[in-house]
Amino acid sequence: MAVSRRNFPLFSLMVVMLFLNAIAVIGSNEESRQSKSLKNTTMADRSSEEAKLKYEHSDSVDDPEVVASMVEMTIRNSTERRELGFFSCGTGNPIDDCWRCDRNWMQHRKRLAECAIGFGRNAIGGRDGKYYVVTDPSDEDPVNPRPGTLRYAVIQDRPLWIIFKRDMVITLKQELIMNSFKTIDGRGVNVHIANGACVTIQFVNNIIIHGLHIHDCKPTGNAMVRSSPSHYGWRTIADGDGISIFGSSHIWIDHNSLSHCADGLIDAIMGSTAITISNNYFSHHNEVMLLGHSDSYTRDKVMQVTVTYNHFGEGLVQRMPRCRHGYFHVVNNDYTQWEMYAIGGSANPTINSQGNRFLAPANPFAKEVTKRIVSPEHDWKHWHWRSEGDLMLNGAYFTPSGHGAAASFARASSLAAKSSSLVGTLTSNAGVLSCRKGVQC
Repeated sequence: MAVSRRNFPLFSLMVVMLFLNAIAVIGSNEESRQSKSLKNTTMADRSSEEAKLKYEHSDSVDDPEVVASMVEMTIRNSTERRELGFFSCGTGNPIDDCWRCDRNWMQHRKRLAECAIGFGRNAIGGRDGKYYVVTDPSDEDPVNPRPGTLRYAVIQDRPLWIIFKRDMVITLKQELIMNSFKTIDGRGVNVHIANGACVTIQFVNNIIIHGLHIHDCKPTGNAMVRSSPSHYGWRTIADGDGISIFGSSHIWIDHNSLSHCADGLIDAIMGSTAITISNNYFSHHNEVMLLGHSDSYTRDKVMQVTVTYNHFGEGLVQRMPRCRHGYFHVVNNDYTQWEMYAIGGSANPTINSQGNRFLAPANPFAKEVTKRIVSPEHDWKHWHWRSEGDLMLNGAYFTPSGHGAAASFARASSLAAKSSSLVGTLTSNAGVLSCRKGVQC
């Protein structure tokens, strides 16, 4: 179509207006899509929150297939999600870099809940509740605990972030049975749970335990114990574990020091899953960590546990961890002593060992990192156990098995492993931290 010079300015103006109108339509559509996406995200968040409030354990466990599909995205986003700007001190330990360099950590305690990694990364503990200050170390009546005690705090139905007024040694008469959505935060004081019963996490979810000395735990039981404001019941004999996780999910055990217990230091059994055990110091114990109830309890096939940045120190014998059925990511830990073996298992667990440092004992018959608890060798040849980037010292060796199935190891992957050469730095502050007000922790 020919346009005369006289009409050219008018024609140009019409073209520009049409172009701007097209842009506006596109922008409107994009805004609509974004608004719809935001609405859906908000609804998803709301649904997630409602699910937590209406928690039933059988519905809360993530399908290992679904978790595996999210791992790559989680690893990619983890650093950005936890970035604290000028607070980040760059030690290389992503949990510690998330919060430890903030001089005002005491005013920002709940930031810790944003710092979990691994399969227990969604454990929020008592983040959405009030602070509760433990002022009384006594445990005189496990059925009617006194306000101000640790037992009174952990049994409440509402979310709580539990802290301590001063240094204390808490000797529990019976198991400390925790309710859902609780954080026990021992930072800034010296808190020991010792010389009596210890911690039981049973049929609950969203628990964070941080900064406690847990040791010399003893069998207790054959007694009434309260587990919520509205319920108490008869407890049979407890084994004397430091921390017993039973039928629970979304659990994070971080920066504790554990030793000298009657049974395990940490046991997770009976369908427990979505667990991270990180930055702990284990010492002076025989059977350190059991993950999986029994060879016949197949419900533990849902289990996914991350064991990372821990120091397995002096006086340890075996089970670091000992696994059954599920998927276990053992990554960037420091093993400086074992007498029998470090990592073992039965009942076809998948074990993904990455970037660990294994220092074998002097005993020439105990150099092997791994132990399969079976009889004929062919029973375990198909189990998926691998060592990737591990540092083997003093003759240590890892016996792999399986065919390297990518799908199985994806379900046993929860974070990006760092070089084993960095393990000394990553685990240098394992165990209870010395934190003071107004100073970087």
